[in-house]
Amino acid sequence: MSASSSLTLLTRVGFATRGLLYTVIAILVLRTGRTEDPAGALAYLGDGGGRVLLAIMAAGLFAYGLWRLSDAAFDIERHGSEGKGLVERAGAAISGIVHLFLTYQAVRLMQGIKAAKDSAEQGTQTALALPGGTFLVMLGGVLLLVVGGVQLAKAVKAGFLRYLEPGAARRAWVQWSGRLGYAARGLIFLVTGFFLLRAGFSDRASAAGGMAEAIDWLSSPVDLLVAVGLLGFGIFSFIEARYRVLHDVPVDDAVRKVTGGA
Repeated sequence: MSASSSLTLLTRVGFATRGLLYTVIAILVLRTGRTEDPAGALAYLGDGGGRVLLAIMAAGLFAYGLWRLSDAAFDIERHGSEGKGLVERAGAAISGIVHLFLTYQAVRLMQGIKAAKDSAEQGTQTALALPGGTFLVMLGGVLLLVVGGVQLAKAVKAGFLRYLEPGAARRAWVQWSGRLGYAARGLIFLVTGFFLLRAGFSDRASAAGGMAEAIDWLSSPVDLLVAVGLLGFGIFSFIEARYRVLHDVPVDDAVRKVTGGA
């Protein structure tokens, strides 16, 4: 099996891992009222499944992150170079970075190192301490609002179906799991974007927050509806693990160029 094919196979494991994380987040909210972000869900699964499960998830998250970054760089998903396509590729880059960071956290959990709480607050505090930090934080807030809008547009237009095999894309339950999932994620991005803008305006890192804080901030029953949507996104991620049409990353070509065609 070529390096490109191996990466594509592991990317499917990454989609399944993403589905597992979102499913855990949703079930925790619906059954216990406990809110977590993907990093918290990763730690929760690590406590129950041990190092073997963490290793499998780390491999999948790494491949998925690398695949998303490759999509941003090489446009392997055929987004194009126009405005909408560039936004999609920018989103792929952000997603790639996030999932590589989750890979790092999975490795640390395998080493017995727990992830710190309030990572959004800590990241905001670091950004605010930089020259022009307030501007950077507010820019991040605006970007999250844009991403939230894009996610809501996907929920309405169901554009995500074009990446699936036609047989799967035609099933109503597949369409609705994706719609609910993208709608829930869109709302969460809007709330976290608002949090960042609030932190920038007030110059207080404590005003920032991630997914867990966003769900906590939403009043009942909206938080439960969002949890149902996140469960839908988890289900849709499992569907993508099996039925998404994936274009190989040109890993083999890159290796040949580095090695001089050897």
